[in-house]
Amino acid sequence: MNRNQKIALGCGGAGCLGLIVVVIAGVLIYFFMYRSPSRSTNRNFNYNVNVNSNSNRNSSTNLNGNENSNENENENAPSTSSNSTSSSSSASSVSNDEKHRLFQAASQSGDSELVRTVLVKVGLLHSDFTPAGDYSSFMNEHVKWGAENADFIMSIGDPAKAKAYVDEHLPE
Repeated sequence: MNRNQKIALGCGGAGCLGLIVVVIAGVLIYFFMYRSPSRSTNRNFNYNVNVNSNSNRNSSTNLNGNENSNENENENAPSTSSNSTSSSSSASSVSNDEKHRLFQAASQSGDSELVRTVLVKVGLLHSDFTPAGDYSSFMNEHVKWGAENADFIMSIGDPAKAKAYVDEHLPE
């Protein structure tokens, strides 16, 4: 074998070896950069805020310029039955913190009827499920309350625990 043949054989072998190294490096880069679990994380956020508010005002003026009293009943007006009276009296005995705890627990129970019952009992909904006067402010405060009371929220993380908390603490 002459000198030129040795050089050609050495360059060919080095070229093949270099090509193999480049392919392996490319595969490793692809694997670590594009198949990494940190890049394929799935982050789903679901926020659901529902606020419903009704307000009705009726007034009329006759041809003489005198105002007439409202003779029509407002079907969205809160009921004055004995049920709403008893719920408002029990609502006054519940502290604001306990209202937040009961609402949070009822929400975590997954039972929408229980949530309605709690909101009526603590005076945030009327007996016909229309919002009471402080419903909106309570819901706004609840976000801040939740951030400050994460330990309580974690302690009732299971729907069964949340329902048991409501059953134990809900005023009659």
